[in-house]
Amino acid sequence: MKENESPADRAFRAEVRDWLRANLAGEFAHARGLGGPGREHEAFEERLAWERHMAAAGWTCVGWPEEHGGRGATVEQQVIFHEEYALADAPARVGHIGENLLGPTIIAFGTDEQRARFLPPIVAVEELWCQGYSEPDAGSDLANVQTRAELDGDHWVINGQKVWTSLALESDWCFAVCRTEPGSSRHHGLSYLLVPMRRDGVDIRPIVQLTGTSEFNEVFFDGARTDAANIVGAPGEGWKIAMATLGFERGVATLGQQVGFRREFDGVADLARRTGAIDDPLLRDRLTRAYMGLEIMRLNAVRTMAGVAAGAPGPESSISKLAWGTWHRELGELAMDILGAAGLVADGEPYDLNDWQRLFLFSRADTIYAGSNEIQRNIIAERVLGLPREARG
Repeated sequence: MKENESPADRAFRAEVRDWLRANLAGEFAHARGLGGPGREHEAFEERLAWERHMAAAGWTCVGWPEEHGGRGATVEQQVIFHEEYALADAPARVGHIGENLLGPTIIAFGTDEQRARFLPPIVAVEELWCQGYSEPDAGSDLANVQTRAELDGDHWVINGQKVWTSLALESDWCFAVCRTEPGSSRHHGLSYLLVPMRRDGVDIRPIVQLTGTSEFNEVFFDGARTDAANIVGAPGEGWKIAMATLGFERGVATLGQQVGFRREFDGVADLARRTGAIDDPLLRDRLTRAYMGLEIMRLNAVRTMAGVAAGAPGPESSISKLAWGTWHRELGELAMDILGAAGLVADGEPYDLNDWQRLFLFSRADTIYAGSNEIQRNIIAERVLGLPREARG
């Protein structure tokens, strides 16, 4: 509990803490600590059941306005919720993409009909979402999207490929950036479409990662169809809508993501104590820096959320991806350095990794997907700080 919290916020913290303590018990007692980056394969159905249990008690989408099924929680209360969720070691969320990315986008830019159709199933965790942005030639350079969609009567017909699509196998819907204006290029002629995943013309192929798991996927659209009304914003406004979604991802969603980060940091610190590595001044200094980085990310997320509450994410949202990607990779490296030579040997056959080996391997991707560090630095320099653009041949 923070000393400067208002009476209302203290009461909210107590309510969250008491509910988690009472409900992470019985059938959900062994769900504590499950899931997270590199571990999304763990007990997925059990985590889904837990999240639906949360929904029935009104603990999903807490920051959404009440008229859209949320609690209308303030920025401070959203921070409290995520802090208490982490402290309770509650399982990693399965509906976070819909709750933190697509939902806020629909609230901000969708039609009344879209809000009525798509928001309630997100609140109830009845429909799960994935993000269709990256392509083989349009990863960090998202403006190079080549997946095309053409209007055919009452439907958009979609052809193309998306890649690195997290949780696509478990998802019911995908929000996809597609090129809808023939002959257009770069940021122009893109549209933001809502596409059902369990229909003909959608082929999902898991990608086996260094961790041996497959939470990333390739998605092939071959004549896939979605209703003409399933476009957010006007045709050609896809870039604007997609960037707004990224702003939400790097604000409110970062707090949810830090549930796992906090748990991992606590585990690394405990590992250092158990192995005696805590006595090494260099490793102890790195642990201290990791804790500071976690707090800085939390405060930056709060600042971003304040911008969202004021109407739109501010430029500080551009900082968060660079910060958390680098931080998480360095935490994995720190865990391996604490383990020492023991970290080089798998726990069992054929490829049984412990949590720290999985963290180290999975976090290598964090500085690449969702915009590489190099791209993020260019964005911050040119679009946030207003520095001259680098020379381009």
